Amino acid sequence: VQLVESGGGLVQAGGSLRLSCAASGRTFSLYTMGWFRQAPGKEREFVATLSSARTDYAESVKGRFTISRDYAKNQVYLQMNSLKAEDTAVYYCAAGGSALGTMIREYDYWGQGTLVTVSS
Repeated sequence: VQLVESGGGLVQAGGSLRLSCAASGRTFSLYTMGWFRQAPGKEREFVATLSSARTDYAESVKGRFTISRDYAKNQVYLQMNSLKAEDTAVYYCAAGGSALGTMIREYDYWGQGTLVTVSS
């Protein structure tokens, strides 16, 4: 599986962005998909996950971010609203076989990341 993120950029606090992740491979529908982020000088952290069984979000983004997927297009999205300066990070799309999907080690495939910068 190959993953390519897009949609990052510079946005003012309170604004919105929609990240996209294009996945290759015929088994896309079988994978749990996740979004992680890594801010400068910090560890990579969980943002959101979506599988056939569940959807989950980090507490810091609940109510502001929404993960979704289009099986026909092999795409995963992260809609980010009410952005804050602390959301600034490189955002990574990931695919894995785990049903839980909140930990880095559960994911086998990663994209190259897309930078989101939120100005305050």
